[in-house]
Parts: sequence; structure tokens; C-alpha cells
Amino acid sequence: MKVYEFPAKVTPEGSLTLPDELVELMPDNNMVRVIILVSEPTDAEEDADWSRLAAEQLLAQYDDADAIYDII
Repeated sequence: MKVYEFPAKVTPEGSLTLPDELVELMPDNNMVRVIILVSEPTDAEEDADWSRLAAEQLLAQYDDADAIYDII
């Protein structure tokens, strides 16, 4: 079994596009085995995502009636 590694993006339709150089190496109508490796976010990225979500949810619940608490 041969292995080829290359970066690829997933299209909005959920498809992957193979590089032309790789397509030329593969015979037509041949079954292939696909392994997809996805990068996981770092702890800092995940913390930033949670902070952003918390702020969005807090502000989504803010109402004009809450403005009374802004007056000092």
C-alpha cells in the first residue's frame, strides 16, 4: 500500500479536492482508503472560544430594562 500525504480543505458541501499531481498517480476506478486527521484546538484557543461564547450569551440576554443598573 502506498501512502500520500497532502493538506486539504473541506468544501462547504463536505467534499475534499485531491491535488492534480495525486490524481495522475492513481489508476481509474480504484478503491482507496482514506484517513482524515483533524487538528485539535490548543487550550488557549479553546479558552478563548469559551470566553467569547460566554460574552455573547451574556450580551444576548441584556435588555433595555437592564440599563437602570448602568446608572451610578
